[in-house]
Amino acid sequence: MFAPTKIWRRWHRRPPLNQRRYALTSALAGSAIPALVLARGHRVEQVAEVPLVIDTKAFENVVKTKDAVSLLKAIHADADVTKAKNSKSVRSGHGKNRNRRFTARRGPLLVYSANEGQKLWRAFRNIPGVECINVNRLNLLQLAPGGHVGRFCIWTASAFASLDKIYGTYQKKSSHKKNYQLPRPLVANPDLGRLINSEEVQAVLRSKKDKLTTVHAHRKNPLANYRFRLRLNPYARAAKFSLKNVISHKKPARKSASRKVAYKKNAAFTKALTAHLRAAAPAKQE
Repeated sequence: MFAPTKIWRRWHRRPPLNQRRYALTSALAGSAIPALVLARGHRVEQVAEVPLVIDTKAFENVVKTKDAVSLLKAIHADADVTKAKNSKSVRSGHGKNRNRRFTARRGPLLVYSANEGQKLWRAFRNIPGVECINVNRLNLLQLAPGGHVGRFCIWTASAFASLDKIYGTYQKKSSHKKNYQLPRPLVANPDLGRLINSEEVQAVLRSKKDKLTTVHAHRKNPLANYRFRLRLNPYARAAKFSLKNVISHKKPARKSASRKVAYKKNAAFTKALTAHLRAAAPAKQE
């Protein structure tokens, strides 16, 4: 194979730790905004609230898959599961021959605490689109698949309560991560429409202009366009007519005689001059 792929290529690049945590907390915050969850395509119209937190006791009897399906129907999350199930299709291209034959949309993400892991994972693993993850091992690829925040998350109460200990708050540092505290947002109110239409902002704005601004035409070449040259230089009209008058009063050029006529005139002049010189010359003494 010509120019094969080198095995020492640097495929993975680890971003800074603080940057990874910033992205993860941003994805967590995006999963709590219903508008972003709906924009990502999740069916959460019938869900009671977002983020969806369920009491830990509700998961005590969930051992088999049929119990997990019943729980999803009870909290009205089955619509998102149905959407993920119906979206399964064969991948286009050669990827179907490379161990990734099917594609499907993502469904709910179940986040549990450490002491609930194995039992819940076995119950939900065969449901299409549903994924389970430990709250201590939150993954950005699952919280924001494809780089789009707003994953529909189902939290157990114990997992949701442990977020403040893991990532800290604005006033308190994390107890799991050394010297880490949540970054403060630059904008306290992200509703830009409400900010722009507020009385404080509208009071200092200029009034709306009724007339449209004039659109300047394309600039033309004044050397080739006489009208545009007059706009730049009004004296161009007078200069044009004065140049015409100078050309009209100029004497016409004399026409040069042909070679034959000039030769005849020169020959006659030479003959007459020779005769005059002979008559004026004194006679020779004998």
